[in-house]
Amino acid sequence: MKITPLHDFILIEPIKEEELTKGGIVIPPSAREERSMKGKVIAVGPGKLNDKGERLPLSVKPGQIVIFKKYAPDEIKIDDKEYYFVRDDDIMAIIE
Repeated sequence: MKITPLHDFILIEPIKEEELTKGGIVIPPSAREERSMKGKVIAVGPGKLNDKGERLPLSVKPGQIVIFKKYAPDEIKIDDKEYYFVRDDDIMAIIE
């Protein structure tokens, strides 16, 4: 199934947090974030229109790893896999 976001929406596949630290310490579920704030961009919309009717380009492109605001995403499930829809304004950083 192909999904094409509209306007300034971005489709993100969440990246789950590790259960072990680099030093081998196990992070218990109570200490882990309940929702990932990091993910891989799967698809982007065309961008929103400004007051003059011109399209504003989005700040990310498919394949990039991003960090977004914790309560920004709308969760959806496609073929039993979890994805997030996030607006371009809710992306805080690109991880390179």
